Amino acid sequence: MNPMTSSSSPQRTVVAGVIIIALLLIAGTVMPKWLTFLITMSAANGLVSLGIVSLMRTGVVSFGQGLVFAVGGYTAALSFGNLGMTDAIVLAIGGGLLALLVALPFAFLIARYRGIFFAMLSLALSMVLYGLLVKSQTLGGSDGFNMGRATVFGLRPADNWSSYASYAVTVALAGIVGIGMRIYFDSTRGLVALASRDNEIRVEYLGSSVQNLIAANYLIAAFTGGMGGALAVMALGHVEPEFSFWTTSGDFVFVSILAGHHSVLAAFIASTVLEIVRSFSSAYFPNSWQLSLGLFLLAVIRFLPRGIGSLWETKRS
Repeated sequence: MNPMTSSSSPQRTVVAGVIIIALLLIAGTVMPKWLTFLITMSAANGLVSLGIVSLMRTGVVSFGQGLVFAVGGYTAALSFGNLGMTDAIVLAIGGGLLALLVALPFAFLIARYRGIFFAMLSLALSMVLYGLLVKSQTLGGSDGFNMGRATVFGLRPADNWSSYASYAVTVALAGIVGIGMRIYFDSTRGLVALASRDNEIRVEYLGSSVQNLIAANYLIAAFTGGMGGALAVMALGHVEPEFSFWTTSGDFVFVSILAGHHSVLAAFIASTVLEIVRSFSSAYFPNSWQLSLGLFLLAVIRFLPRGIGSLWETKRS
């Protein structure tokens, strides 16, 4: 691995990212609505899983991304209903920022732990929020509550374009965040974080604090998770406590393992693959679709133990 080679091409990353975003936006104009919705949810959920990927690069895995996913979702829905904020981009960024603020008090505490302790502590925080949301009648209790249609730059899309508007905003924001994450992964700090996955002691001897690196990546994961939650709620038009339940967090971990820690693009591809497998499995095997997902994950672990991203990112990372 040559750090100079990896970190010297942010321009290529930006150009490639913009091209992918543009192609997806153009393709969305001719896609059927079911496919635009599937990709919208895949991009939103992929943002959440991308946060876990950033943590995986430091050697830890969060089982509590449902916490920030729910915070972002509830922030968007409450801001829309109670504060009169209707712009989708503002709601998405606001959801990410509030999720970051919620995670901030726990970042340096949780960064002290490794392995199963890190995973279980993050899961516990998510389940605490789930309990509070279920018991809170002002937030809809266990049923949650609905959210109206967001605007884009102050304009409310027509009914026949509302699905595409949500798709376009989600794809554009996910793409921009993805570009930023790729540049971060290729930066000196990103490469040091990756080195800490293999040898923490050596990184500490070189003068970097692994605890600070993990805390920073945890906050980055909080922001991307909150933004993903806000985008998902705007696409669904509904938010509920299940957003912070452990099974939701498990889906994000599933995608992260499927993607691997090498590639940003792989996180979104893995999220799309999960949505496709889940949709078709539930349609054709309604009583055993979870089994299909499990067998699919086992196959990936067997034949691609380093994830989908290892197919094209091994030399780069």
